[in-house]
Amino acid sequence: MKLRTFYYCTGFLCAAMLAGCSTNTVVTLQDGTQYITKDVPDTKTKDGFYEFEDVSGKHVKVKANEVATVKEED
Repeated sequence: MKLRTFYYCTGFLCAAMLAGCSTNTVVTLQDGTQYITKDVPDTKTKDGFYEFEDVSGKHVKVKANEVATVKEED
């Protein structure tokens, strides 16, 4: 019984730590437009686009060749 409680507590703590570790990411386009996302955007899809949701909740789909940089916000 104590071992099961230990596993539940450990699992909960790991999940809580991972939830608190998300950092914003800045996606900069070739024309200088910047989008701030909650998480790292999906990598280039099969059809050649990056897809992500910005911090305002807007779904954005951008051609991969229009993206200059994708980096974590300081």
